Amino acid sequence: MSNLEIINKAYIYINSYRSIELNEVLHVVKRPFKKFKSESPPGEPEKYIDLGEMYSEGIEIGAFPAKMNVKVAELHRYEDLGDLTNQVYNGNILLLDFTPIANDNLTLRRITNELRAVTRDVGGDLAGISKNLLIITPEGVKIDRSKIKGAY
Repeated sequence: MSNLEIINKAYIYINSYRSIELNEVLHVVKRPFKKFKSESPPGEPEKYIDLGEMYSEGIEIGAFPAKMNVKVAELHRYEDLGDLTNQVYNGNILLLDFTPIANDNLTLRRITNELRAVTRDVGGDLAGISKNLLIITPEGVKIDRSKIKGAY
């Protein structure tokens, strides 16, 4: 059955309930397949929204000082760990990507032992988020290990 036959059957089916022209049916069928058209004229680069410039109800994002920050870091070698753990000692949350050294089991064991010691020192928490991502929190921040699932 061709697309035209399907559309004609849909037109006949819809007409049995109310009068709709075939062009309206075609418009509804074609709409999901249309590409998103850019608002910028042809030949000009597309415009993007700078999230740093956004504000909410007259208050700029980041206008107030935070009590703690979330620091994102990438670990390339064991020696870099000292500078990164200072962030947790200073009261920040550390999101640590260890992808570059994921295949070195000895280094990973040393790093996890060191991070466990840091979390014990500060009274924080340590958890794996994904295969190569850890989160280390300072005192007063607990990591909930259950996943929140949306309704289907």
